[in-house]
Parts: sequence; C-alpha cells; structure tokens
Amino acid sequence: MPCVSRFFGIAIYFYFNEHSPPHFHALYGESEAVYEIRTLKLYAGDLPRRAHNMVLEWADQHREELMNCWNISRDGGTPKQIAPLA
Repeated sequence: MPCVSRFFGIAIYFYFNEHSPPHFHALYGESEAVYEIRTLKLYAGDLPRRAHNMVLEWADQHREELMNCWNISRDGGTPKQIAPLA
C-alpha cells in the first residue's frame, strides 16, 4: 500500500489491485476514510472534520494526479508522490 502524500498528520494511500470506483484512502491517527476521486464523495469511513476538509482541499487540487496513481496502483505498480497541502 504505497503512500503518495503526507500533510498535517494525514497520509494518503492507494492499495494494489483495488476495486472500482477509483478512490484513495486517507489515514489520520486511528481514523481512515475512503474518497472517490471523480466526485470527492466520502465512500467509506470517516475523519475528524478538520482533517476531512484538508483532504478535500488537497484532492481537489490533485485529481488528475490521483487518477494516474489509481491506474498505476490498480495495475500493481508504484505510483509517484503527490505534493502535500501547503
């Protein structure tokens, strides 16, 4: 499960050979949430409100890169790093 970005205690991960829809995992402390890339809809889990809002802001800035990571991970490759939220 490659980590593609870290910011403010949040880690963004992709799992290999994942199922559709295209999504990414956000971990913050003991919490985990899964977000659809195209809509940024919360797909599963939850994060504290502040962390959730930071993930949405970051993901909105990096949707194309997230889709590239999704495709690479789904094919078993290692995705490239994505710049953190500044």
